[in-house]
Amino acid sequence: MNNGDNQMIISRAPVRISLGGGGTDLESYYSKYGGFLISGAIDKYIYISANKRFHNTIRLSYSQTEIVNSVEDINHNIFREALNFIPPKNGDGIELVSIADVPANCGLGSSSCFTVSLLNALHAYNREYISQQQLAEEACTIEIERLGEPIGKQDQYISAFGGITTLTFEKDGKVIVEPVKMSDDAIDELERNILLYYTGIERSASDILSEQNEKSKRDESAVIESLHQIKKIGYDTKKAFETGDLEKFGELLDVHWNNKKQLSKNISNPFIDSCYETAMKNGAIGGKIMGAGGGGFFMFYAPENHDNLTKAMKEKGLRPMRFRFDFEGAKILVNIK
Repeated sequence: MNNGDNQMIISRAPVRISLGGGGTDLESYYSKYGGFLISGAIDKYIYISANKRFHNTIRLSYSQTEIVNSVEDINHNIFREALNFIPPKNGDGIELVSIADVPANCGLGSSSCFTVSLLNALHAYNREYISQQQLAEEACTIEIERLGEPIGKQDQYISAFGGITTLTFEKDGKVIVEPVKMSDDAIDELERNILLYYTGIERSASDILSEQNEKSKRDESAVIESLHQIKKIGYDTKKAFETGDLEKFGELLDVHWNNKKQLSKNISNPFIDSCYETAMKNGAIGGKIMGAGGGGFFMFYAPENHDNLTKAMKEKGLRPMRFRFDFEGAKILVNIK
């Protein structure tokens, strides 16, 4: 039974949109060639609350509810691994609740964001300080090493650090995090002209990334060549952002999308292709499906005619989502003892 001192933590971490170079953060690629990408955290979050529980059990609430006596009995793999990794210090019961602004499997990096938010909450619950770098590294350890997910490192790092950020992946696995030097006007313009639409299709990133990963490991020339091109697009995007040439960014998105589709046959499908074509006829100058592909969110860059584009996408059954960039990254919102 607990000793009566209550504790309540609320942690939040942002999801992201990938702006250029995505896919080069997979170890199968960066360990041979080095990776580089630009990512932007947005103001859609995953919140985790951690609360001391009256009973000496573990209660988890997400899309399901679990009440278990020990960590080993937990079904949810990230909750289970995180609690193994950072056991609550007091040894009493704990209640963890997750709330998300976006659906799962939507291409915005939500599962890594969940991991980052959860780890931050558990450290705060144990009264431990953790840096953004350490938070990102721990999230990678849990997802990639412990759970064996065939994913890259972009999502954990951008969720921890926030901002519009370049991530350089060195061959030894080290990640260098640097904010993009953009003017306030360029950030406003970017926010105004990037439009996000939800396809309503949920898909597992693991399936698509497994295929890409295997092809990279085998050094399949078509995939490696596409990833080289995508990495170059990452560098070109950085230049476009820093010089304020955002139309160039829109054009690069179109090149990026055509390269990305070479990575796996599951990245696009006739419906996605037809949405893309419609968007390009209604004011978009470039776009791509977020994350691994196959569904989730579309991102388009459209300097004008936003109403036409949104009307055309709604007719296709897509749902718009407004956003702003998040420059805070993972943070503890409430810490009550």
